[in-house]
Amino acid sequence: MASLRIGTRGSPLALAQAHETRRRLAAAHGEAPERYELVVIKTSGDMIQDRALAEAGGKGLFTKEIDAAMLRGEIDVAVHSSKDLPTVLPDGIGLPGYLPREDVRDALISAKSKTIAGLPQGGSLGTASLRRQAQVKRLRPDLQVGLLRGNVETRLGKAESGAIDATLLAFAGLKRLGLAHRATALLEIEEFLPAVGQGAIGFTARPDDEAAFAALAPILDAATAQALACERAFLAVLDGSCKTPIAGHARLDGGALRFRGAVYRTDGSEAFEVTASGAPADAARLGAEAGRDLLARLPKGVLAG
Repeated sequence: MASLRIGTRGSPLALAQAHETRRRLAAAHGEAPERYELVVIKTSGDMIQDRALAEAGGKGLFTKEIDAAMLRGEIDVAVHSSKDLPTVLPDGIGLPGYLPREDVRDALISAKSKTIAGLPQGGSLGTASLRRQAQVKRLRPDLQVGLLRGNVETRLGKAESGAIDATLLAFAGLKRLGLAHRATALLEIEEFLPAVGQGAIGFTARPDDEAAFAALAPILDAATAQALACERAFLAVLDGSCKTPIAGHARLDGGALRFRGAVYRTDGSEAFEVTASGAPADAARLGAEAGRDLLARLPKGVLAG
């Protein structure tokens, strides 16, 4: 019998994250990795490839079928890219924590240029992220930014073949797939703020499942949990859907938690930023206060409904 049934999406990146989780659990508990069963679940987000997720229902598209399987008792734990997790989880779904966070930066993939500034005038950049679209348009209003869905290899291939001039991907995902060498350049967070939760693998489980929480405990990272508590609280105040370009990043620095967040107009014409710092124990309060501070300053109409 399996020690733990681990639910995951079936994309190459999701499976890489699930296998990493399984290896860490096996090492922590001195068991064979095969004792941890991977259960692949197809989600709505995987099946919708012809339009932006914001138009199809937003973040829950990558989690609702996995949540349903958990509530039916078919899996014990689920592995998620944290930026896919809704800010408000369904009843009966808990969030035990996260693995240590990977590099949070976005990576530029292009056969044409090593920088966004160097891309051809009026060139094409493909992305499915409104945040990336808005930030690119702030830097290069002339670029034609279009929808690009599909798995990591599909998107890499489009940019590397010159079918489009560039795309942007999370560097953490490239690293987990063994594809870090295919990043043309990394975008520093000072210029290109990442998505809330980017680079962090998160877990869900039923709140009353003490065995699942105990099994995960040795592999969870407290610093990542504090950063994500801040970022997710910020996002929850502002919106939490995929319909507004929102970025946010928190990190521990010399014993303090430092946060920077932003909301963008979709066309990149304006950015509205906020910063905050304080004790790591106050992470969620810091994020929520930063969200309320920014919300009070946003012009009407910036947040999409």
